[in-house]
Amino acid sequence: MEMIFSTLRDLQDILSEKIKLEQDMLEIPKMLTTQTELLARMKRSFIEKNQEYERTKNAEAEFRTQLLDAESKREKAEKNMENISTQREYEALDKEIDDASMKEQEFRNKLQKELRLISDLDEEIKQSQALIEQQEAELDEQRKVIESEIEKKNKQIKALTDKEEQISIDVDPDVLFKFERIIRNKMGKGIVAIKGGVCLGCHMILPAQFANSVRTGEEIIFCPYCSRILFYEESEQGDEEFFFEDDAGSLSDLDDIEDEDYTDDDEEDERTNIDYDD
Repeated sequence: MEMIFSTLRDLQDILSEKIKLEQDMLEIPKMLTTQTELLARMKRSFIEKNQEYERTKNAEAEFRTQLLDAESKREKAEKNMENISTQREYEALDKEIDDASMKEQEFRNKLQKELRLISDLDEEIKQSQALIEQQEAELDEQRKVIESEIEKKNKQIKALTDKEEQISIDVDPDVLFKFERIIRNKMGKGIVAIKGGVCLGCHMILPAQFANSVRTGEEIIFCPYCSRILFYEESEQGDEEFFFEDDAGSLSDLDDIEDEDYTDDDEEDERTNIDYDD
């Protein structure tokens, strides 16, 4: 079994590195999120400015038409001044000329305002377009960098997968499947030592009989608390105080969480059939 444990420890290093690379690859595209959202906002703003520009152009054309109409009315009234014969006609034409002049000035002011707005919008649109083109270029460059990085990591994952297949050829496929899931769920640690009767993965004290089973190393045993595969490691103080059969009850809290109707067979099933979805 020592050879199997050694293989599992080597696999642990490979799988941990492989899983980290896979996680990195999931995070890489997120680097583009901010830039992509910024570009989207810039394009929305560009569209809105163009729409406002078109509305302003229409308003400018309308005010220009109204100004020409007011100028025409004033000029016509001024020309009619030459043909008046009464004071009443003079007063009526004079009022018409004043009204037309006021309208003319009003439309001229509005027209000038729209022309200034058109000029400002035109400049803003040009600047927005330049910024969008710059952002798109930067985004394309960033995509190329990311594609290169993903390709590099894919090659690393492929090399690790090949290595994994080579050294895991003698490992039971079911154990291998469970082992990989444990590593994914337990921060890269799938096989840990039991030292002094304590699992070094979850730091829980294990029953003496259970710890002795791990110590014999006759089979692959999973921690009933954290699901990791266990192997024996000599304690610096020695294991005598932890491995006396009579001390099992004081060394474990397992009995407090197990159903009182569990049989010995049920306990054995609980040790081996662990919920790996934890």
